[in-house]
Amino acid sequence: MTEFIVLPGIGGSGDSHWQTFWERANPAMRRFAPANWEAPDFKNWMAALELAVATARTPPLLIAHSLSCLLVAHWQKVSRLPVKGAFLAAVPDPSSPVFPTNVDGFVTAPRERFRFPSLIVASANDPYGSLDYAKARAVQWGCQLHIAGALGHINGASNLGEWADGKALLEAFTAACP
Repeated sequence: MTEFIVLPGIGGSGDSHWQTFWERANPAMRRFAPANWEAPDFKNWMAALELAVATARTPPLLIAHSLSCLLVAHWQKVSRLPVKGAFLAAVPDPSSPVFPTNVDGFVTAPRERFRFPSLIVASANDPYGSLDYAKARAVQWGCQLHIAGALGHINGASNLGEWADGKALLEAFTAACP
């Protein structure tokens, strides 16, 4: 059985976020635990991801949203721990005018190809990252790309609930990962 590590963005994906719904419904999903969801500390978030992967019984699949997509890009460069793949929803563009200012370590997004399979799920009207940005990251990181339509930032404010379409994408992606 695949283990999943849920990686929310700033704020920790509250009760109305699809990550929270998925985590509650599936005991194979557990959330990584950085010290602070509101003021992300890059080194702390990197260490929290390393610990979450290191304590998995089998190579996990990462389910990242927003800022944690950039975290995964940085982490995969420095860690050698095995993961099954990464599902990356709403990759934010650090040059966007609405990108948070309190996240210095995350800003310079790596351009290197990921060492494991990955899928970027992008929204056509994400205020934090354009489709062009998502397409460029998909090419640089060697990710598959799925454009999910106009879903905003694919977060709780998008009113997706359990986000059945996203869950189907995750299931198909998981099945395709070695």
